[in-house]
Amino acid sequence: MNKISILIPAYNEEKSIWKCVHSCLNQTRKPDEIIIVNDGSTDRTLEILKKFLGKITIVNLKKNTGNKSKAQEIGLRYVTGDIFISTDADTALHRNFVKKIEESFDKDKEITAVCGYVESNKCNWITNVREINYLIGQTIYKKAQTYIEALFVLVGCGSAFKTKDFRKIVTFDHDNVTEDLDFTYKLKLADQKIVLQEDAIVYTQDPNNLKSYYRQLYRWYSGGWYCLRKNIAILKKPNHALILSLIYLENLIMGGALLLSPLLLLWNVKYFLLFLAFTWLIVGLSAAYGIFKVKRYELFLYVPHQYVLAFGEQIIFFYTFFKEIILNKKNLVWYKADRY
Repeated sequence: MNKISILIPAYNEEKSIWKCVHSCLNQTRKPDEIIIVNDGSTDRTLEILKKFLGKITIVNLKKNTGNKSKAQEIGLRYVTGDIFISTDADTALHRNFVKKIEESFDKDKEITAVCGYVESNKCNWITNVREINYLIGQTIYKKAQTYIEALFVLVGCGSAFKTKDFRKIVTFDHDNVTEDLDFTYKLKLADQKIVLQEDAIVYTQDPNNLKSYYRQLYRWYSGGWYCLRKNIAILKKPNHALILSLIYLENLIMGGALLLSPLLLLWNVKYFLLFLAFTWLIVGLSAAYGIFKVKRYELFLYVPHQYVLAFGEQIIFFYTFFKEIILNKKNLVWYKADRY
């Protein structure tokens, strides 16, 4: 039987840490250890964590490291499990999460890492749009990527690794702000098997205001471009090159079309409305399977809102491309979303 650890870095998470820890303790398959790195919090995070003494291990850092991967690296020193689960302090695990993760590793001994399935906590129209994006990305793209063994994002809020393999292959470079993507590339370069487990669900707290939403995207896209450039050798494998080309070319082409769409409004209102209807149809059809799967039918009401956020997303996508790829200037600022 595997020994399973949960590793959680936390910095000023007083609003969400109790729920996170409680979800870890309330698993149908109990984790063997829960290690939480209090990364120099200045709020009540440590005070709340101390209420769980005897049930969790607290690694208390006096000073904030400024980077999640640094806190993870320190926390990994305390991990004794054969498998460790990496999650965030603003995330709650479904009560069967550990059980489903263990089943994945037991089913296929060649698996090195398992990616969980992310759902966005309900809050407002912004988090509902994010949930639509999650549904499209996970029920279509990630399932296809898993099928051809080209899954490229192990989500930071809910993934699991064989500890021995992780320590052997992955290094903490601390040179970017999307450590989960960097871990994934390193594992793929080492020909490790990574799969999606749709039944291993985590509920994460996504930004509920536009400022936090776009700052988070800025971090994601900046890190995405940097990790691709850093691990460019990944393109030597045909299936990897195909998936990554489709991901980035789709965004460049479709994103460009989206940004230019307002010109249609100046030229011909009818063509603009046709483009808008086509966009909403594609998003709606893509999201439909996921919406029915999670039984959140109200999400159909927010498909039109996706256009509003997507416009801003593409501006950030192209801006980070220009900054990271053309100007070769990487972002090392960790933009933490507002908690609620």
